[in-house]
Amino acid sequence: MLITSNIKNNQRLGETELKNFEGFDKLKIQKSSIPAVTHVDYSARIHSIDEKRNPKFYNLIKHFKKKTDCPAIINTSFNIRGGPIVCTPEDAYRCFMNTEMDILVIENYVLEKKNQKQENIFKSNYFDKYLND
Repeated sequence: MLITSNIKNNQRLGETELKNFEGFDKLKIQKSSIPAVTHVDYSARIHSIDEKRNPKFYNLIKHFKKKTDCPAIINTSFNIRGGPIVCTPEDAYRCFMNTEMDILVIENYVLEKKNQKQENIFKSNYFDKYLND
């Protein structure tokens, strides 16, 4: 994640609106068709993969593109801003259930939040100071 690339002009959004905001308020403007990876300056950190070295992840992206017409998936650390990195499946599930994430994938399991019961939240102190239960 040492290199950034600019988002293509035809994928950019909100450039006019962005000029009317300062500081953290600029983060509220959708800047491209892939907003989760687009920085305020319309750059993004790019990771590329190939089928030979990582066939499972490659196929995930390939199928995601078929369904969404977007050939990109976010690859990031799993934590809440200022909080510790998720270390266990239980931590991942609790974080997932207490944030605005829609889907959690752990190994071969895909969990959709709409299919989860709120009482399934793991009780632990791990995220208590970072999450509002």
